[in-house]
Amino acid sequence: MIHQYKLNGYNIVLDVYSGSVHVVDDVAYDIIGMYEGHTKEEITKEILEKYADNPEVTAEEIADILEGVEELKKTGKLFTEDLYADIAANFKMKNNDIKALCLHVAHTCNLTCDYCFASQGKYQGERALMSFEVGKQALDFLIANSGSRRNLEVDFFGGEPLMDWDVVKQLVNYARSVEKEHNKNFRFTLTTNGLLVDDDVIEFANKEMHNVVLSLDGRKEVHDRLRRTVGGHGSYDVIVPKFQKFVQSRNNTGYYVRGTYTHDNIDFTKDIFHMADLGFTELSMEPVVCDPKEPYALTEADLPVLFEQYEILAKDMLRREKEGKPITFYHYMIDLTGGPCVYKRVTGCGSGTEYMAVTPWGELFPCHQFVGDPAYSLGDIWKGVTHPEVQDKFRKCNAYARPDCKDCWAKLYCSGGCAANAYHATGDIAGVYEYGCQLFRKRMECAIMIQVAKQVQE
Repeated sequence: MIHQYKLNGYNIVLDVYSGSVHVVDDVAYDIIGMYEGHTKEEITKEILEKYADNPEVTAEEIADILEGVEELKKTGKLFTEDLYADIAANFKMKNNDIKALCLHVAHTCNLTCDYCFASQGKYQGERALMSFEVGKQALDFLIANSGSRRNLEVDFFGGEPLMDWDVVKQLVNYARSVEKEHNKNFRFTLTTNGLLVDDDVIEFANKEMHNVVLSLDGRKEVHDRLRRTVGGHGSYDVIVPKFQKFVQSRNNTGYYVRGTYTHDNIDFTKDIFHMADLGFTELSMEPVVCDPKEPYALTEADLPVLFEQYEILAKDMLRREKEGKPITFYHYMIDLTGGPCVYKRVTGCGSGTEYMAVTPWGELFPCHQFVGDPAYSLGDIWKGVTHPEVQDKFRKCNAYARPDCKDCWAKLYCSGGCAANAYHATGDIAGVYEYGCQLFRKRMECAIMIQVAKQVQE
């Protein structure tokens, strides 16, 4: 399978199963597009007719290009066969090791964001804070179920985790006290809305947190529209100076400023550029996923604008790179030469198998977006997984599990997509959130183009 597209002046051909990317001229682009399903004679005739006004396009040149395509096919760089379909289903069946937990230390929040999937941090239930005892058991559970994995990941999440900050610090200190005896290395992440960030948070996070995720939606009017305090006030003016101080103290590394765009700001590149102007260079902007009846929900009519926005962002990132002022966009981070491995490309994030979320009461769920849904309870941190039938559903989630993904060129980049988004859109984790798929494919086209442009410019 191949995927061809034109972007920013480049004719790009992606060989899906090898991952090879080719930049070609117009003639080669057209020939590759016809290569399967047409004879050499048919290709030659049609190309000569299409480029009749171009004397440089001759039968000899076409023959040379065809020979080059044949050689690329022989060497496994064009029209390669799918070698993964028959083995994809078995990838996650034999692995019971857990590598990461999302600790919901706070099922409460000091913001009332309209689009919050967690119901303002309550997850459809009661407000609660995780105790040290529950958190300690969660870490012990992770160690005991991590097998031979050495690097373990823990994300302190909410609600707003800084509302339980003392427990967070106690849990980090406990993990550090036991990791050597178990030959483990903990990497911690903190996700925060910023209201409670202070010098103590900054100092401790800089010492212990491998990464921090800072929630900011962009321009003040955009951010304050949906991210308001319990008292109904916008939070932009409070958090921006805190985030700037936080990031500067981390030497501008080990963080992401993460936003959410909605129907109200489909010109979201303005928000990304605004955050860059504030001094933030590590950026992420996610499309809102919500009930389509909500006034801020994205619509089909928004898609052409969003596609254009992603292209604007990609081109501007190249400009900034050339000027020595680069920014990173999370969804454009792609390595065309070194990874990820086949296992990761086929199986995805590992929700429900390698990765789980823990509630303040110690209940286990496949990930933070399933927390509170009794149909997706896996068990708890004392007894472990007591609902293997739920886990088995997630074991089967992969790039080949969904019939709608069969002919999609991007399936080895999304690994079949987010199970939670599929569930919320279709009621089935094996479904497909088509709107999200369209955005993802556009992002991948832009990400590949950026890498192509960098190689060409070198």
